[in-house]
Amino acid sequence: MKRERENAVAAAGSRKRSKFASVDRSSGKAVAVSQNWMELRSKLGINAKKRKEISIASEKKETTLQKLPEPSSTDSSVTKVLAMDCEMVGVGFEGKKSVLARISLVNEHGNIVYDEYVKPMEFVTDFRTHVSGIRYKDIKNGKAFATVQQEVSDLLSGRILVGHALHYDFKVLLLNHPKADTRDTSLYTPFRSEHGRPRSLQHLAALFLDAKVQDGAHSSVEDARSAMLLYQKFRSEWEKSIWKRHKKSVKQ
Repeated sequence: MKRERENAVAAAGSRKRSKFASVDRSSGKAVAVSQNWMELRSKLGINAKKRKEISIASEKKETTLQKLPEPSSTDSSVTKVLAMDCEMVGVGFEGKKSVLARISLVNEHGNIVYDEYVKPMEFVTDFRTHVSGIRYKDIKNGKAFATVQQEVSDLLSGRILVGHALHYDFKVLLLNHPKADTRDTSLYTPFRSEHGRPRSLQHLAALFLDAKVQDGAHSSVEDARSAMLLYQKFRSEWEKSIWKRHKKSVKQ
């Protein structure tokens, strides 16, 4: 009877250790583990092997990203669809107000049809070079804003315009464009996150083009090309969705 009691006590102690202790691999001794940690670990499903697999997958994805492909055609004509991107610098107190410093337009082949530096009408207090890539030497002899504004307006007239977060570009250009002729990659529903939030152009390029963009200072040419490639890849579905919405609004 005494031996049975001793065995029962030993078994209970073993179960207790298994629940609240882990084993130090170097010494082979049991080490106390917080019950809260054990419960949290159970809830979160923490698995070192799985974390390692996720990390490796992320690194692998990062290494597979390539530079944006160069245009395969030399055609620099002004096509029916154009993509636009602007770079801004800051003026005023602490450079918080954005003004146009560079604007680039590319055609359906990704070739440049317009690329100009713009001389701001106000004193620049923040060149934002780490993001914009703009330096004083770039804009000191830039085109007058009014000239650029008119030339861009003429180019966009009657054409489909592609870009990312175009409302910022329109704001510094002091222009607008018909909504029916605008294709904004930040607003296209299939490009949004699972929570419905807009993704960055950098994220979209990595996700849908397997391309690495905005690696350091931005390039308005590269960003315009990225937006054009995204549009072209999903052009058929995108245009169908617009046509369906148009038909629905006509019926109503």
